[in-house]
Amino acid sequence: MKLDQIKPNQGAVKKAKRRGCGTGSGHGGTSTKGHKGQKSRAGSGARVPSWFEGGQMPLQRRLPKRGFTAFDKKTFQVVNLTALETQEKEVTPESMFALGLVRKKNQPVKILGKGELKKALTVKAHAFSASAQKSIEAAGGKIEVLKVLSSHRTG
Repeated sequence: MKLDQIKPNQGAVKKAKRRGCGTGSGHGGTSTKGHKGQKSRAGSGARVPSWFEGGQMPLQRRLPKRGFTAFDKKTFQVVNLTALETQEKEVTPESMFALGLVRKKNQPVKILGKGELKKALTVKAHAFSASAQKSIEAAGGKIEVLKVLSSHRTG
């Protein structure tokens, strides 16, 4: 094999479209742009935004406005009691993050009552459901409510 014999595999390279090079190129006349209209003119790519609908009332204005974004909405990462069964003595948001029970370190955690707790644990979290609180205390454990900081807001 010699350097002048090397070529790409069959179908690996497409032939370039030679627009505006006469009728022999197969793309002559209108250069694949169709007839007249704003998009057939030179420089039309920079002039027309992708959402422009030709003067028709745009989609974002045709659809009704719905709902609102609550300014002080607090979102919690939820952890069920069944996930806490493997823990020893004290459970904190940091220990839950280390175990992969919650994804974000700086977002508040809420403990929910799904499942049953059989050992006495001290659970520190930002919020507890009533059933979770009941189950933890029934197992001889304690709960400690942490303060939710205003920086925990996610919109």
